[in-house]
Amino acid sequence: MKTSALERTRNRAGRSQLRDAIRAVRNQSKKSEALKVLAQAVVVIDKAASSGLVHKNNAARNKSRLAQFVQKLA
Repeated sequence: MKTSALERTRNRAGRSQLRDAIRAVRNQSKKSEALKVLAQAVVVIDKAASSGLVHKNNAARNKSRLAQFVQKLA
């Protein structure tokens, strides 16, 4: 398999995992549950940034927005 094909499949899987983690936080309605899911999402976002899947500022922006969302939950 060519390197570009391997990278493409790896990137697709990583982006999918990233989007799933963000969606999981957004779908929470209870703050206590959302805080647990947020902690897991932050790990996924940080891994995506460290591997170069997303820019570090993009990762920081996502984490900040998710944290704001969780804080506004009742």
